[in-house]
Amino acid sequence: MTRNKLSTIIAGLLLTTGAGGAGLAVAKDHGDMSFQRVSTLANYLNNGEAIDQETVSEIVAATRDGMTVVYTDSPLEQIGFVDITDPAMPQPAGTLALNGEPTSVDVVTVGQGRDKKEYALVAVNTSADYVNVSGELVVVDIASQAVAATLDLGGQPDSIKVSPDGRYVAIAIENERDEDIEVNDIEGGLPQFPAGYLAIVDIVGDSPADWSRRDVDLSGLAAYGGDDPEPEFVDVNRDNLAAVSLQENNHLAIVDLKSGEVRSHFDLGTVDLEGVDAHEDDIISLGDDLAAVPREPDAIAWLKGKQGEWVIATANEGDLFGGSRGFSIFTQNGDLLFDSGSSFEEIAVRHGHYPESRSENKGSEPEAIEQGTFGDDDYLFVGSERGSFVAVYRMEAGEPEFSQLLPAPFGPEGVLAIPQRNLLIASGEEDDPSFGVRSSIMVYELKKGAPAYSQIVSADVDGKPIGWSALSGMTAVPGEKNSLLAVWDSYYSESRIFSIDTSAQPALITGATTISGGTGNYDPEGIAIAPDGSRWVASEGNASDSRPNRLLHLDENGAVLSEIGLPQEILDCRAASGETGTLGSGFEGVAVVPGNDGDYSLLVAQQRGWDYTTAACDALDDDAGGLNANGQPNRTRLWTYDPQSGDWGHIAWELAALPENASWVGLSEVTRAPDGSLVVIERDNRTGDFAQLKTLVRVEPSALEDGIVTADEKQVYNLLPAMQESRGWISDKPEGVAITENGKAFVVTDNDGVDDWSGETSFLELGPFKKLFR
Repeated sequence: MTRNKLSTIIAGLLLTTGAGGAGLAVAKDHGDMSFQRVSTLANYLNNGEAIDQETVSEIVAATRDGMTVVYTDSPLEQIGFVDITDPAMPQPAGTLALNGEPTSVDVVTVGQGRDKKEYALVAVNTSADYVNVSGELVVVDIASQAVAATLDLGGQPDSIKVSPDGRYVAIAIENERDEDIEVNDIEGGLPQFPAGYLAIVDIVGDSPADWSRRDVDLSGLAAYGGDDPEPEFVDVNRDNLAAVSLQENNHLAIVDLKSGEVRSHFDLGTVDLEGVDAHEDDIISLGDDLAAVPREPDAIAWLKGKQGEWVIATANEGDLFGGSRGFSIFTQNGDLLFDSGSSFEEIAVRHGHYPESRSENKGSEPEAIEQGTFGDDDYLFVGSERGSFVAVYRMEAGEPEFSQLLPAPFGPEGVLAIPQRNLLIASGEEDDPSFGVRSSIMVYELKKGAPAYSQIVSADVDGKPIGWSALSGMTAVPGEKNSLLAVWDSYYSESRIFSIDTSAQPALITGATTISGGTGNYDPEGIAIAPDGSRWVASEGNASDSRPNRLLHLDENGAVLSEIGLPQEILDCRAASGETGTLGSGFEGVAVVPGNDGDYSLLVAQQRGWDYTTAACDALDDDAGGLNANGQPNRTRLWTYDPQSGDWGHIAWELAALPENASWVGLSEVTRAPDGSLVVIERDNRTGDFAQLKTLVRVEPSALEDGIVTADEKQVYNLLPAMQESRGWISDKPEGVAITENGKAFVVTDNDGVDDWSGETSFLELGPFKKLFR
């Protein structure tokens, strides 16, 4: 790049448009109550040095005082203990190895006075295969974390529940089917023997050795697969009635635990769904209808109806034939009182948690359901396995009314209410060793004040929420103090630009514009607005250049005016060096630098440095600053582009030191602040406990004069404290930053399209930009 071109860009950066702005936005206290996440504990912390092992928390239970949580960990064939005496600082409290795979756990107290003991009752699958089934009830003394007794269950257990009075243990013996066997031309179909049943353990006396088991035959009840009932989940009410879901049979049975008699049973029917996404086409579109979808519930929960009668809520996960993408409430005789229809899917879409990759299957897949009475209020909690959230409903006159969405662990399997402590627990069954997104237990507390999550949601258009997710780049709209634009990335097949109103609480996505025309195959990672109102989008390429790095020039309606690729000499060197030499990273953000008389230049952030292996290309790559411990350049670059002349150039960028455990450090965004300075997101690629570098970096225009930005020319704002305020497992990807003309700074994280990530999006209002770097 010539000296004159660089001087023009620097002069443009010095043109200011004024600064200022209000302070950090705080959620208003509406005098109401909401659940707030107060802590997250990764399960691997309970396993000593074994960080590389897969470890999960599936089903959770708590002691009577609510101070200790017990969870099942099937991959390691163990249970784990967590001390939540201080819910904001949960502590790993040990594990206990088992002789098989734990499937569920509950807690019971027996004895009186000094002889009183609390036991964790663990259902353990010890089966050799689908035909040779076996299982046991392992009774664990919680105080000593030692096995007190083992009872044979006769088959493969799934769910377990202790009656509220502590007299009975109900265990769903599923004897699960082999999904790869074809029965009557149905893959995984029924019957597949041995049949399942309900086991009842009578708690008689203070010694578990004195307890005995009775079995309840559930065959002959369901219309489909009646000879092979598949009990999945059980819940027990205060009248000692057990409700048992027969998931693949699409049936429910109610059993009197005292007598062992089936009081009633009924088919759970089907649902007609209107306005869902039933096609896995990498675009969120709520335009499909599904007819007669069987509910096939997993978890179920007793709750009180309008007249104080016991009714049953079902989380309709689906399995063999169905999955109605919501939840229902039935009377004990099978009369339908409520069905959520398409609303559960709409909630997922509105909050950015919709898993589009599951559209052809069961969508958000509600799997967990829990009832809890907190003070005078009854709540119903519905956990989405694929969307990784818990939807909170207040029960109003027997009807569930959506209250808030809670971000949950990756793949929430268990949801547990602890009303006596105003707490809610969610546990996650997905784990990505060793430095990935780890399985965790999250603790929420019912507190006064508005919900802290979500920080951004979408508005409705024609009665349906705007589909959004994977926000990857952002910019402020000139002349509008509360308006931003954002793009989503190539996780989706159709590139879109979103309008955001930051004056709303939470911030509101008010519109979506599709990028039209051009050659397609885009990966939008940054967006900026030119002085003439046109848009520039940075589209990231891949290592092979089958998707090239491009600048897209768009009109205000999203139509492509032109596509600008890298200089041919750069493309030739990338091709000669191959995918390894170029590291596969590319355009990650774009900023407009105004000039004179309406002219302007562009700055484009490149994520990581390129190190060409071809000697003739050495002068064109980024290794002049040497290589880090992982063999990657210590520098990357800010590309410069002059739309008037078509000239490319670059400014070298010295990257921050590589943190421990990180694979790389790179840039994710560049924008121009109102005072003329540049602001860049510089980060590592780690999540949660392993994240060390999430920063905003400010540089003065003068830092660009010598063609390189060095470490001592950077002002650094640490984003980690703001990200950690969520008390969750934090994202690796702050990807978008925008600074409005009145000086407010906003940062958004990319949720990866709810794929290999929980779907949680942080939309951070950091307050006045001018105060961040003091």
